[in-house]
Amino acid sequence: MAWLRRDLMVTGLLFLATASFVLWQNSQIAILWDLSYLLDTTWRIALGQVPYRDFPLVHPPLTFLTQAAIMRVAGRHYQLHVVYAAVIGGLGTVVAWRIIFRILIDRIESVRSAWAVSLLLAAPLTVLGVYSVYPHPIYDCDCAFAILVAIYLLQRLRSGQSTPMHDPRAWAMPAMTGAALVIPVFFKQNMGLPFLLAVVAGILLLLALRWIGKLGQIESIRSPAPAILLRVLAASAICSLVAIALLQITVGLDNYLHWTIQFAAQRRLPGFADMLAVYQQPSFAWTLPCAGCGTILFCLPLAGRFRARFLAFCLLSAPLVGSLVYLFLNDDLDERADNLLALWPMLLILATVVALIELRKGVALGRLMPFFVLAAINGAFLSQQLWGSTYAIWPLLMILIAQMLAAIPTTKCLGQKLVTALAVVAGTTFLVCGGLYAIGHERMNYLQIPEQPNQQDQQIYRATIPALRGMADRGPYLPDLEELVRFADAEIPSSDGILLLPGEEPFYFATGRVPQFPVQIFDLTTDPYSPEELLEAARNRNIRWVIVKTRLQSTEDPLPERGKTMTLVAEEFALDKRLAGYEVYRRR
Repeated sequence: MAWLRRDLMVTGLLFLATASFVLWQNSQIAILWDLSYLLDTTWRIALGQVPYRDFPLVHPPLTFLTQAAIMRVAGRHYQLHVVYAAVIGGLGTVVAWRIIFRILIDRIESVRSAWAVSLLLAAPLTVLGVYSVYPHPIYDCDCAFAILVAIYLLQRLRSGQSTPMHDPRAWAMPAMTGAALVIPVFFKQNMGLPFLLAVVAGILLLLALRWIGKLGQIESIRSPAPAILLRVLAASAICSLVAIALLQITVGLDNYLHWTIQFAAQRRLPGFADMLAVYQQPSFAWTLPCAGCGTILFCLPLAGRFRARFLAFCLLSAPLVGSLVYLFLNDDLDERADNLLALWPMLLILATVVALIELRKGVALGRLMPFFVLAAINGAFLSQQLWGSTYAIWPLLMILIAQMLAAIPTTKCLGQKLVTALAVVAGTTFLVCGGLYAIGHERMNYLQIPEQPNQQDQQIYRATIPALRGMADRGPYLPDLEELVRFADAEIPSSDGILLLPGEEPFYFATGRVPQFPVQIFDLTTDPYSPEELLEAARNRNIRWVIVKTRLQSTEDPLPERGKTMTLVAEEFALDKRLAGYEVYRRR
């Protein structure tokens, strides 16, 4: 599909708007807990320590390897990691827009209407992109971007003809697509693996239907030729085997599976009841009937009449407009966020129903796309269910909305106008509500964020330590960290082993010290030790100092069994110094 001048202009605007918003977000908040996990773990890898073998890591390696590569090339500069998030965020919005446009152009007769609708659905992603809600480099956001790239490449496979085997182009695009399907698994396992399995199952279904002659002529034209699909599967299999071989050679496959599958599932995998809780929303009492009746009206033959279509438009718009109205009825940020996020399960259920209805018209790769997206979204919910898991996957939701709009019959001008009108409602709702949600940092309500920045101790503090320049936050947490870094530089020999509890600061990244304890951040998710095992490991590794954070940015203490742990620490370590936010203990 040829790019026009207006496409290039919109690409630049979407990229710059999203990247600028991510940069602004980073100028307002620093999530020390997550930054500690990312930056200190990455610094270990940059120093040559091997994850899964030398120290535990419960997430796949690609995000950490990417950030470690930045450190190895350019050194310890926090601003570089912020720029990385801004660039990936901008690219994610652009890729999502092109995916949405391709979905619509296949179904809407007017190119101008498809272009306008795609832009309306992409506009909210400037504030709800993969890195817009959570602005620091993290595996969820990288995985969401990788999934977007894989979907984009899958769309480009839509061709009824196969290139001859001797032509290099016969393998280029399928190989890229096959590799792209595997890559998300090594950013975030609970998102990438369901997505990969869903795509592989979909391709096998297409091949099986062709083999038994159940795939119609129109669906055959809309889906890639069998040879292309087989090449995609072959490329995915080869990439998977190469990845497995590399893991075995470098870290040991048993180590990798233990930490990223067994240990991670043991600590984070929710029960079946918790998984279903996502779809138990009080708002369903009115949103589902509205959405269901609106969908039925569009599907019935009488939907060609103006009154029926207008009623369907009103019913489908009601849940979205309700979120906008709620902004004026309730000024509590938490309630507003809950109301916005309650749209997710309703839209997922509606998208599933619409996708099944479309599938009855014939199985094609494009009609299977919603199921691939739904697999990734529900996989993301396995970690933190609804509220905590949506921050990186808003582009996937907009893709589902595009799929639903594309399913509306547009044989007459009225249909196209209703699609555009629904896109206006959806775009406005998510731009306004989503923008307030992102700016209000409601996703980060596990942090103590001062709400009155006019007070002196709540103004934004900008880090002054060279490695942390570009980091900003309200409250005393960054000044506390800088005081600790200066104390350590002056009083603690660089060769001495240090244990930080609970590890809510990127201490090793800030100081450039070599971590000598295998765990640098302690909570239920990442800490494999009991208090007794922790002190035993500290003794065996000749840890000379224990630094305990006393003024936490987190609203809850993440350290398991703090009382028992501190009792054991006091038996072997003596208090050496009290800082503003820390207590420093030296081995007796």
